[in-house]
Amino acid sequence: MKFQTLLKTTAVMALLAATAGTAIAQDKMMRVRINADIRSTDPGVNRDANSDAVVLHMVEGLVGYKDDASIAPLLAKSVDISADGKTYTFKLRDGLKFSNGEPLTSADVLASWQRYVDPKTAWRCLKDVTGSGVANVTNVTAPDASTVVFTLEKPTALFLTTLARTDCGGTGIYHKSSLDAQGKWVKPIGTGPFMLNEWRSGQYVELAANPNYVSPGGERSGYVGDKTPRVPAVRFMVIPDDAAAKAALYSGDIDVISDVNNADVEEFSASDELKVDKVASMGLTGLLFQTRDPLLKDVRIRKALLLTLDIPQIAEALTNSQAPANFSVIPVPSPYSGKLQKDVPARDLEAAKTLLAEAGYKGQPIKWLATKFYPSLFDAAVLVQAMAQEAGINIEIETLDWATLLDRYTAGNYSAMSFTYSARLDPSLSFDMVSGNKDKSPNKVWDNPEGLKLIAESTTVSDSEKRQVLFDKLEGMIRADVPLIPLYSGTRIGAVRANVDGYKTWPVGYPRMWGVSFAAGK
Repeated sequence: MKFQTLLKTTAVMALLAATAGTAIAQDKMMRVRINADIRSTDPGVNRDANSDAVVLHMVEGLVGYKDDASIAPLLAKSVDISADGKTYTFKLRDGLKFSNGEPLTSADVLASWQRYVDPKTAWRCLKDVTGSGVANVTNVTAPDASTVVFTLEKPTALFLTTLARTDCGGTGIYHKSSLDAQGKWVKPIGTGPFMLNEWRSGQYVELAANPNYVSPGGERSGYVGDKTPRVPAVRFMVIPDDAAAKAALYSGDIDVISDVNNADVEEFSASDELKVDKVASMGLTGLLFQTRDPLLKDVRIRKALLLTLDIPQIAEALTNSQAPANFSVIPVPSPYSGKLQKDVPARDLEAAKTLLAEAGYKGQPIKWLATKFYPSLFDAAVLVQAMAQEAGINIEIETLDWATLLDRYTAGNYSAMSFTYSARLDPSLSFDMVSGNKDKSPNKVWDNPEGLKLIAESTTVSDSEKRQVLFDKLEGMIRADVPLIPLYSGTRIGAVRANVDGYKTWPVGYPRMWGVSFAAGK
């Protein structure tokens, strides 16, 4: 698929003066590896992770994530929440312009929102704002050109988080010319630091610097702060094979790999040609128990198995020392990862043996599901098997393909398994991903009724201190019940050529190419 160039303005031509004609010179272009082509350029529609990563360079929403996954204003300069938590008033930043030079007003916010909530659009997050999910937006108004007011049916702490979500396209605001006369999506005309130049399906997506980008100033953090482009263009190169991407980085055919394999970190770090940057991520890799299993329904056996494990050693082995142990569903980078969440239980074989004796365990086999699709999940099973055997626990590993493992997880058809969850950027969502009524959602591992009430309450409370109290109480409860054993949150690792300046990895993991440049003289 190929689009006509958008590079027509004098300002852009000045930015690209070193290039020939309307083409962008290869030595001026930052090249980033993506492992598959994007699905569309429509924010939050027909999307996947690569689509989100590219689109969020072109469109911006009212609010955005910071590095720690907290929420801050983006197109809005302020957000006022009413005392009852039902009314959100956004004041737009002054002087905002779309990439085509047209000013952004509250009318554009309303028009974008109306398309998002039209079922025909098939927006990923429709249910989350229309009553089936975390919020029900009952009305949106624009009292003046710089003000937008959202009214909710009931208060929720997750409304701003939902607006910022990457899989929602950041609820990005776009100009009406993003659509054709029939209302069909054409291309994003947004306020972001870049704009679409060319999309060659299966090869690359090329973005050009937006000459009309208006920076809010402030430190770059997540998707907020100063996002000024420092190169005339960015090309997202489709390279499915990891080995091919690695070779391309070494040869200089690409400049950035945003998600490096743990096994390559030591090699990359030792190279004078490359620079490596890493941060703790927001995911979860852990061990799940079916608490309705005839054997594992006894919490003493689950606790005993926990006490046989050296969790820091397991995390070190599975991540090649790239991620610390984390025995909480709340990820390490979260501002709600406090003292309690950071505590990791120590191994205690004697205490484990005592619990097993009390439970009457006689060496009955525990079937443990794993997959080699993610090698760390299989390796986790092997390590657990060896450590648990020292206390007399008999674990039998069954290796499945990933699709079958997912089916078994979804149906709750297992005794125990190694599993991994993608990032959840709010603790309420982190607890929700593992918690629920097993009769209605068999994939949930924790169905403590009091815990479910507290999770629901946490979604309605906005005060951070009060939320921390709730999360600490939930932490104690889920640890007491041991429906799962979290092992680590993981690490996001990026690698760039030595002549690339300003690239920063962050917990969400998506590449962010604003503020990134080629070093002078290199």
